[in-house]
Amino acid sequence: MTGSRPSAFRRVAKDGEAADITRALAIEAPIAIEFNGIGYAVMMATPADLTDFAYGFASSERLIAEVGDIVSVDHHRAEAGDILRVTLASARSDILLERVRHRVSESSCGLCGIENLEQALRPLPRVTATVAADDAAIFRALAALDGHQMLNRATSAVHAAAQCSADGEIITVREDVGRHNAFDKLIGAMLRAGARWDGGFALLSSRCSYELVEKAALASCPMLATISAPTTLAVECAREANIRLVALARPDAMLVATA
Repeated sequence: MTGSRPSAFRRVAKDGEAADITRALAIEAPIAIEFNGIGYAVMMATPADLTDFAYGFASSERLIAEVGDIVSVDHHRAEAGDILRVTLASARSDILLERVRHRVSESSCGLCGIENLEQALRPLPRVTATVAADDAAIFRALAALDGHQMLNRATSAVHAAAQCSADGEIITVREDVGRHNAFDKLIGAMLRAGARWDGGFALLSSRCSYELVEKAALASCPMLATISAPTTLAVECAREANIRLVALARPDAMLVATA
């Protein structure tokens, strides 16, 4: 299966019985991302659906405003990992250079100074799309999610991000060892397909942090549901961005953090 690799183990039971077994492990590898020849980031991720990842990552970094802002994505395999060489439209060059300037200062000493604090918590766009999904749709999607998590069923080690319709049908799923990466892959897949939320929502198999709310806002996602708890900043930013946030979504109950 793409994204996993078999590995040998010694299984030891509580009663002392032991046996040699083989099971699949999720691949975690460095993915270097370049924009217009500039080294931008190295992410630890699952090397699957990487073109989707490139599009979603560029969107989440606010480097692109629409799918046409990416001219091409070239994927190169190296001994140490994978390299994504992304060519942005010339109109995005100034935005890229400005963001690179801030990233250099961030990496040198962490987030320091008022300017970098403002960059870390940039205002979120207000989502104007409406939510047509009701509570029953969320429970329906939750019940179906496991059947769409093929990599996680094999490895028990990856997160999923799902695009769900207004009635709770799961349309598209992307998986990754990183919860942020999984959401970027989903956003990128939707961008490339020209898909919209159409009253639906995103369902994530993770806790909800600020970064995930930011990604949802930039992707114009009107509702975000996660199976674990949110952070304080995630709730505050969801309200700012007009995103309905549902957390601790489980088969029997869920918490509506923002209406």
